[in-house]
Order: sequence, then structure tokens, then C-alpha cells
Amino acid sequence: MENVASLVVLLVVALAAGSIIVSTLRLGISPMPTSRKVRAAMLSLLPERTTGVIHELGAGWGGLAVAIARRCPQARVIAWELSPLPFLVCWLRAKGVPNLEVRRADFRTADLSQATVLVCYLFTGAMRALDERLRRERPGEPLTLVTNTFLLHGWPEDVGLTVDDLHRSRVVRYRSVPRRS
Repeated sequence: MENVASLVVLLVVALAAGSIIVSTLRLGISPMPTSRKVRAAMLSLLPERTTGVIHELGAGWGGLAVAIARRCPQARVIAWELSPLPFLVCWLRAKGVPNLEVRRADFRTADLSQATVLVCYLFTGAMRALDERLRRERPGEPLTLVTNTFLLHGWPEDVGLTVDDLHRSRVVRYRSVPRRS
């Protein structure tokens, strides 16, 4: 019986690892949790009493999405995650958080037109694509965007913080979408 239990645990771990590896190869980035210090810095940059729709793009394991939903109870928070295992963990963490919806879908094809705030910890290629998309779809519009580490070049920073963590992470808030250049 002990051998069967060990085999089941080993199988579950192997499937989980395989899922993450396949998703990482397919998406070009592995799911990375946001550290407590960076999460606190990102939350501090969200406007007081935020309402409307907040999209967390690439929500990963859901720690930041849950924190955003709790910090902004008057807002509707939509967390996007495509990788199956992180999505499942995020979805489970969101249970009991009434203003948080978790979607297993690619945020790059999502309707972001109603977003009042975007929050992201993406990689360079995804940030470049987001930049192009927002400049095309929402040029000159007010939009709060808070990002960790990977910045939007050519966007005027509203507030930028350097977090006192191992990586000296840069967290930035932008307030409007620049027009296409």
C-alpha cells in the first residue's frame, strides 16, 4: 500500500512538472510568483478606491490577483492565465473572493476595452506586444498600468519604485496610453 501511495505521489509530481515544462516551452515563459515585497509595491501603486475593471495579465499562481481583489473590493478583477497548473492553483485561490474571476485564456486576445487598470509581470516580448496593441486600440486614453520588472519603453512613467529585494525589481505605474509614434 505504501508503494502505491508513493507511486501516485510520484506520478502527480511528474505530471505537474511536465505540464509546467510544456507550457513554458509553448508560451516562452515559466510562471513566476511575485515576491511579497514586489506585490506590496505594486499594490501601493494602485489608485485609492479603484473601481471598474482590473485585468491581471498572466496571473500565474494567483497571489497577486487575490491581493488586488482584496485591496480593491469595489473593482471587478479578471485574472488571465493560460498555463494549466498555475491556472488551477489561481482558480482555487480565488474561491471565496467574490470580485475575482479567473479565466484560462490568452490575454493577448482578450477584450481589454473596458479595463480601467492593467497589472502585469510579463516578459519582454509580451510587453512589446501589449505596447503595440494598446497604442493601436486605445491611443491617448487614460489607463492605469502597473508593471513589474519589464517596462514599456516610450511610455511616460507616473511613478517608479525600486524594490529592496534580491533583484532590485523595478515597479512602475503608467497613467495613459501614448499615441502611436
